[in-house]
Amino acid sequence: MRERLDCAVLRTACSDDWVVPWLGSHAGGRLHIQALGGHGANMAQADSVRALADLSMHLRRFDVCLIPVTESSLPWVRTTLSAAEGVVQTPLMALVRGLKAAALNDLYFLGLADFMRDPVCVEELRARIERLLDTRRYPGPQSSVASALSENRLGYGAVACHAAKSGQDVLCDTILDRSGMELEAFAIASASRCATSRESFRAAKSQVIERFERAYITAALGRHSGNIAMAARAAQKHRRAFWALMRKHEIDAAPFRREPAHAHPRDG
Repeated sequence: MRERLDCAVLRTACSDDWVVPWLGSHAGGRLHIQALGGHGANMAQADSVRALADLSMHLRRFDVCLIPVTESSLPWVRTTLSAAEGVVQTPLMALVRGLKAAALNDLYFLGLADFMRDPVCVEELRARIERLLDTRRYPGPQSSVASALSENRLGYGAVACHAAKSGQDVLCDTILDRSGMELEAFAIASASRCATSRESFRAAKSQVIERFERAYITAALGRHSGNIAMAARAAQKHRRAFWALMRKHEIDAAPFRREPAHAHPRDG
């Protein structure tokens, strides 16, 4: 865990009322939030969309750049992220208010690394930034879906295909360790892929849910060595309901049960 995280926040006139209180030191001095570019960007000016790109060198001294986003500022943020593509190397994280999943998905394509919804919990924000920085420093298979969704050069169809093919197996194996954002991203990609096929909404939805249920039940049984009662308790489901899902997906708990270690006879 880093002793100090330095965050820049891109201020705009429409976000100042809920952003200014965040400025300063938090979490016992472990998290510092500073306004980027003085008093903020004036979205009414055409050249304001270059705000991030023009401050790319200054941003390098920060661990992350926080971008407040509302429905009114969403078009401006989209254009600003597009202008910063390939220029800004600092991770970009959105602090969102009143945005739907489709809007967030668009921001992922434009380079957004993560987001948090308002009201913001400072401790959670710090933890998310720590995880984001560690993921960037030590990339691995656990980030394949998220990285595919944030890859600017992939089209929507390519992202969905990547998530469905290379990400599905990884997500199923690590589903219990996934954040809500990663699960949401995978659901969006899967739904997008299904929407381009001839399947009905009901059929596509059913497939996504079935995959999630099967992956979750399998992962829970694996984590608890095939103990159905413990897996159900961890999943916060009644044992009968958990058992019903196992029967639905024809999942047997026996393969997950570890053989007890055989005692070795003592010498002499």
